[in-house]
Amino acid sequence: MTASSTASQSAKSQGKIDSVLASMNIVLPPSVMPAANYVPYVVSGNMVFISGTLPMKDGKPQDIGKVGKEFTLEQGQATAKLCGINILAHLRAACGGDLDRVKRCIRMGIFVNSAAGFTDQPKVANGVSDMMVAIFGDAGKHARFAVGVSELPFGVAVEVDATFEIA
Repeated sequence: MTASSTASQSAKSQGKIDSVLASMNIVLPPSVMPAANYVPYVVSGNMVFISGTLPMKDGKPQDIGKVGKEFTLEQGQATAKLCGINILAHLRAACGGDLDRVKRCIRMGIFVNSAAGFTDQPKVANGVSDMMVAIFGDAGKHARFAVGVSELPFGVAVEVDATFEIA
């Protein structure tokens, strides 16, 4: 086998979505079980329901504080994207490791720990929404809501839940 055929075999074994993630320098963490009495996702028929997902990295909550106070809009968008990366880790587990099974992102709910007077929750939500479209193309376009809340678990700035259709 030549080096080019080995590289070609590697590209074939890596799915389309995995290639997109690699091109975006996104490395998905392992899907970990929550510390409470619920599961990170439920598969029912061809639907995957992802529980509210926090901006976790190396098992620790990130970005503690309120958007519009401790965090700028742009930092809030980055936090929403980190939540989305963790959602994708759960989704990959729900799909048996094959994100090419994803047919559509159906809906996302974005909760923003907001300072008083902060009203740009939809712009914060764009951090994760834009990422899903960049990864899945038109299949990443989804219905969503974005709301401001006074507190979130561990004091994090953003929490996101999602629903996907899979093959």
